[in-house]
Amino acid sequence: QVQLVESVGGLVQPGGSLRLSCAASAFALDSYAIGWFRQAPGKDREGVSCISSGDGNTYYADSVKGRFTISRDNAKNTVYLQMNSLKPEDTAVYYCAADPKYYCSGYVVDYGYWGQGTQVTVSS
Repeated sequence: QVQLVESVGGLVQPGGSLRLSCAASAFALDSYAIGWFRQAPGKDREGVSCISSGDGNTYYADSVKGRFTISRDNAKNTVYLQMNSLKPEDTAVYYCAADPKYYCSGYVVDYGYWGQGTQVTVSS
């Protein structure tokens, strides 16, 4: 059974950093496109970053470019989202998602497997 388990998020001060992880079971992450999404209260779920299978090409939403970094550790079967210079507007529930295809995308409909979500709150 395909499962994605995200690490616990947390409360971070503006300007701080946090790393989220997404561990997979029952499949090899490097053969799936992986996406990170977030959903703030009252807003649609939006794509934040993704990494393609195979060559690991990455994508970032403009709102996080230069601050967030997605990476994959094949040995640990885990994908990470390093978030730096966090802003209050980054507050949301963050989800990782996976789909057995090569190219990743920032669209919710392109992913068939989802983690449970983890809350990230950026506040002083």
